[in-house]
Amino acid sequence: MANITAAEVNNLRKITGAGMMDCKKALIESEGDVEKAIDILRKKGQKIAAKRADKSASEGVVLAGINKEANFAAIVMLNCETDFVAKNQDFIDFTNSVLALALGKTPKTIEALLALELDGRTVEEHVSEQMGKIGESIKLGTYEIIEAPRVFSYIHPGNRLATILGLNLAEGDNVEKAGHELAMQVAAMSPIAVDKEDVPQTVLDKELEIGIEQARQEGKPEAMLEKIAMGKVSKFIKENTLLNQDFVRDTKKTVRQYLAESNKDLKVTGFHRVMLGA
Repeated sequence: MANITAAEVNNLRKITGAGMMDCKKALIESEGDVEKAIDILRKKGQKIAAKRADKSASEGVVLAGINKEANFAAIVMLNCETDFVAKNQDFIDFTNSVLALALGKTPKTIEALLALELDGRTVEEHVSEQMGKIGESIKLGTYEIIEAPRVFSYIHPGNRLATILGLNLAEGDNVEKAGHELAMQVAAMSPIAVDKEDVPQTVLDKELEIGIEQARQEGKPEAMLEKIAMGKVSKFIKENTLLNQDFVRDTKKTVRQYLAESNKDLKVTGFHRVMLGA
């Protein structure tokens, strides 16, 4: 059996972030070979991942950002089991490193992001290692992107909610201001689409169905049910589509009116809103 010193254990702990006893056991098993010990700890993390796969990872961190060219934005949500871990600075820093990698490499899917290399290992391997260090189920829960001539991001205080938004103009009158305002509008008002035509027909049909049943329960005449329900659908569209919502900074105007006043050529190309537990 190799004679493992406290200094060697402490060194491995600094490299991996794993617990002291785990590091000592890994070094004993590897007969003092640090690289093999790291592999042993990584394998332990993978085993923990499998063991804890049934655990709920409903806490976590949601971060967003844009690349240097300001034409690619991303949201990364890294989930864990407890609020204690979510607020740990190392966990937040790791999430930030994954986001920075995404902004630099611009992968289009979560699978592509997980396969990217970060400090010599894939993101997926790093996530597995985090499980070994922390002892909780950790997973990359959500990855959303926007590509547009100009993109914006917003992170709500607390790292539990973030938005990204694209505009059709890279520069021009009020582009910067409007982009930031609308990214915050999306965070505050949670629209489901940019405009009416972007709402899936299945959603509109469901709202109509609900509206008819509500009117029927209220005792309205059968011949009037669909007309009443259509009014409810119109209200749903106004409240849930970005351009038709009241502008939070000035509720006397809609977002569409605010955008037109800011720059008549400015259009929203798309957005994403990610919130823990949503």
